[in-house]
Amino acid sequence: MNKMQIAIASGKGGTGKTTVSVNLYYFLSKEFDNQVQLIDCDVEEPNDLLFFPEAQKTDNKSVYSLVPKIDTNKCTFCKKCADWCEFNAITIVKNLKFSEVNTDLCHSCGVCSVACNFNAITEHKKPLGIISKSEIKFGMGIVEGRLEIGSAMQTSLIKKVKKNASNTSQITLFDAPPGTSCPVVETVADANYVILVTEPTPFGVNDLKITVELLFDLNIPFGVIVNKAGLGNDEIYRFLEEKNIELLGKIPFSKSYAGNYSKGELLKNIPAEMQEFYMEIVKSLKTKITSK
Repeated sequence: MNKMQIAIASGKGGTGKTTVSVNLYYFLSKEFDNQVQLIDCDVEEPNDLLFFPEAQKTDNKSVYSLVPKIDTNKCTFCKKCADWCEFNAITIVKNLKFSEVNTDLCHSCGVCSVACNFNAITEHKKPLGIISKSEIKFGMGIVEGRLEIGSAMQTSLIKKVKKNASNTSQITLFDAPPGTSCPVVETVADANYVILVTEPTPFGVNDLKITVELLFDLNIPFGVIVNKAGLGNDEIYRFLEEKNIELLGKIPFSKSYAGNYSKGELLKNIPAEMQEFYMEIVKSLKTKITSK
């Protein structure tokens, strides 16, 4: 079997994406001889480790981005660096001999350094976040990214987090941030398959449609899990049928299971019916994984 990368995403928060990610890590690890790793790419609010109280951190490192600094003694205020910057992070006012870099807008692409012909720009480290690795009793553990408070560079950190994935795991699960913005695109970009988690509510249907359009544009195969089935209405199933989208499974709403989630006990005394539903989903995924 070749290495398989599966991203778990959702168009909105609160659909159960983390619940599905944690459970799939557990059940796929049992099915594939523990050759599964979970990567928490929701760097603004990483929650996966909360459900593994026995986790032992094996690595915890700070990571940085490089941001430019302009030496006004060397700068000629020609504005070439500002013209080349795609993110409008540099302001040059020639008459005032003023130059400034907005580090909150800078994406650390380095193009301004290339643009400058006068060696007026140097790059300096700016804290981006923390990447940690943890061992679990099963599987190949969890990699987590945690963004520096106040930073808007989620995508930059996600790129670094993904590079810390094991090269030896058979299956890598990427728990994506909610929504459809750049951090989500970065998370799913290398995936062989995406699992979209949604709920049968008007908000769930609306945001699922947006996410489906994104994946059609990216040309990445995907299927849908409907969480909290039994609530809301049937609009979401009509949409899936109309667009010929694969329904991987339906997970019924359970107040007691939601209670376990709130206490961080998703994997403690898993109800038999929940085990059955997840095993059905794993069976469906196994066909895709082994045929890759």
